[in-house]
Amino acid sequence: MDQRAILNLGKGDFAQGWAAVTAQVWVAPATVPMQMTGSLPAAPDLEMLYRRWQQLYRALYAYRGGRSPQIASSDFEIETDETYPTDVSEPAFKQLCHELSQALNHWLNSDGFRNIDRFLHTRFTPHDQIQVIIVSDNHQLLQLPWHLWQFFEDYPKAEPALSLPEYSQSLKTFLSTTQSTATILAVLGDSQGIDIQHDRQLLQQLPHTQLQFLIEPNLAELNQQLWQPSWDILFFAGHSFSQAQGCVQINPTDSLTLDQLRYGLRKAIERGLKLAIFNSCEGLGLAWDLADLQMPQVIVMREPVPDRVAQEFLKHFLTAFSDNQPIYLAVREAREKLQGLETEFFCASWLPVLCQNPAELPMRWEWGVGGWESGRVGEDSIAPSPHPSVPPSPRPLGLKLVLLASLMITACVFGLRSLGVLQPLELWAFDRLLQLRPIEQPDRRLLIVTIDETDIQAQGNQQRRGSLADQTLEQLLQRLERYQARVIGLDIYRDFPANAQYPGLINQLRQNQRLVAICKSSDAKFDPTGIPAPPEVPTARIGFSDFLEDPDGVLRRQLLFHTPAPASPCVTPYAFNARLALRYLQDEGITPEFTTEGNLKLGQTLFQPLQERTGGYQGIDARGGQVLLNYRSLPTLGDIAPQVSLTQVLQGKVRPEIVKDRIVLVGVTAVSSSDVWITPYGAETVDRIPGVIIQAHMTSQLMSAVLDGRSLIWVWHGMGEFLWIGLWALVGGISFWFRRSWLQWGIIGTGAISVLLGSCYFALIHAGWIPLIPAGIAFLITVGVIRYLNRTI
Repeated sequence: MDQRAILNLGKGDFAQGWAAVTAQVWVAPATVPMQMTGSLPAAPDLEMLYRRWQQLYRALYAYRGGRSPQIASSDFEIETDETYPTDVSEPAFKQLCHELSQALNHWLNSDGFRNIDRFLHTRFTPHDQIQVIIVSDNHQLLQLPWHLWQFFEDYPKAEPALSLPEYSQSLKTFLSTTQSTATILAVLGDSQGIDIQHDRQLLQQLPHTQLQFLIEPNLAELNQQLWQPSWDILFFAGHSFSQAQGCVQINPTDSLTLDQLRYGLRKAIERGLKLAIFNSCEGLGLAWDLADLQMPQVIVMREPVPDRVAQEFLKHFLTAFSDNQPIYLAVREAREKLQGLETEFFCASWLPVLCQNPAELPMRWEWGVGGWESGRVGEDSIAPSPHPSVPPSPRPLGLKLVLLASLMITACVFGLRSLGVLQPLELWAFDRLLQLRPIEQPDRRLLIVTIDETDIQAQGNQQRRGSLADQTLEQLLQRLERYQARVIGLDIYRDFPANAQYPGLINQLRQNQRLVAICKSSDAKFDPTGIPAPPEVPTARIGFSDFLEDPDGVLRRQLLFHTPAPASPCVTPYAFNARLALRYLQDEGITPEFTTEGNLKLGQTLFQPLQERTGGYQGIDARGGQVLLNYRSLPTLGDIAPQVSLTQVLQGKVRPEIVKDRIVLVGVTAVSSSDVWITPYGAETVDRIPGVIIQAHMTSQLMSAVLDGRSLIWVWHGMGEFLWIGLWALVGGISFWFRRSWLQWGIIGTGAISVLLGSCYFALIHAGWIPLIPAGIAFLITVGVIRYLNRTI
């Protein structure tokens, strides 16, 4: 939990002390502070020790090179100060560091301050993340190494920050704190004697960032960039120093104060600039100039900094901060890691310091559901709010919550699907994908003899019941027999005996083992009477013509066999198309078998029957041996096989070779016929397909599956479909969780939906029907829910 303590030292100096010290503490979940007052005595010895330490430090690093014009080159000259040391003993410097630390803690353990120290120790636990802001108008007091205070040893997740006593929240021209990326304006100034390209490489490795580099710019270029909208971080690497004012060396010839950028900086802060990092020397003067502009946070080096120390601090800080650590902890971790360099660079861990505007919330770098989020503390954090009426920005959801939401949405979508709510949409999507499949070749094992209006009228005055007169049918069967058709399928109802005047026809119907005729089963709801088979044809050569329509009237299923009703006039167990295929396969040495589960097996092909819940079907009547009808993908369904007219066959205009060894289906295609059906390829009147064409597709499916290895349409079992839907719910949640901007999420979302569509299309090309609509709905709902939760939690 992020807790906050503001230690306001009030008016005073080292000679007279500080008589009115106030400590305010915010402890979650409280929203108002607790307060304790105290005092600090005069400390002239502490002032003298720090001045001495500062002199020795600068003398030690005069020849080491650093990010300050005074120590950047080998011709460094010590400032003209008679008290400045010219000969430094490293052991003496270490001893001085120890004395300074002891003196600071002795001062902070004085009687007047002890109440505050005890107050802080009783309000926090060692596990708390504590923001300790030291407030004073005495710049030298703020320059002390406050991190040496014993309090920060006792609380390993606390870090000091510095502030001037006059602060307020800056005017904001926008309220949103969620955006696509962290926008960083990186100014790389004069690099004489130092390596700032390493800083550039570190910045370029940051995730979720939009970087704008200015390499040794002039004043106009830098000012122009500051006026660009929505910078989150201002970064500077190069030479800088603080005297009367902070100055930065932006190129080899120009240095400038921040006052020269006052208007541009103010506008950048108004538009959302939250953090300035000066990875350069003596930055406190720069921090105080930015404090006048109400800059939320600044990270600087309190003294001249060696080049390597600056690089190491930046590396460790960026690693911790971009890994979602609070900025106070990130600064502490990066600062303490510099201790590993102190055998070569003394007091390296003393140099980095955070300056905080107490009226602003500490910045966080978090990549959550809403994108890159900054400028706020977590919902369990405590900080003074200048505008309590404005609700804090939402804390980004954790990945576990995204996973949980995805799982719950998957369960809900799957439940709705099981209730049949999504079935119409799934069947519609299935039809659309079927229409997009690549074109296949026609089945050359089939021939269709069509009977249209012209063929019916051409029979003239012959006695005719139905579409074919007995004389015409006899001539047709004789012609097909002469041309050596392997199987003849008569897709015409003949529930009456043949006229005795045509003994040849009667004999054909009774004896021709290649002839298969049809009947129609009775149905208590739609057709209680049914239609009997031709009386002359034995049951072994009869197939039922019944089709299975879905609730929308579309034929998507094929019934291979069923158990007929005892009272039905059509008692054959096999479908007409199954009879044709079985007769053809018989000549190939393939006979039907049934497994112990009652499933039909032809050769090596097992026909798995549909269940009540199969693919997009939920709660269908799955009685009998049903399979999904895998239509051949053709320019039109009528292209399934060559077609000739009845008249052409009777007049001898058909070459015998296109009949020989084929299954010949004879059926009515006349416009006046009621035997037309809706398929997945269109429901308009012009798109409806004659029954004989449907029978051809069904027959072709059976033979192609057995002889050619053409796949039957398959589906996943329930768990496989649940996991697939869950995968896309998770994709939706994570893609929004990681989104950078609405535009980029739009691209990601479009890409994800495209992948989903492509996957389902690719599967259907290979005869797989996998959930498209449920997966798409789960994806979109998860995005919406995650977005809503991210705004409200």
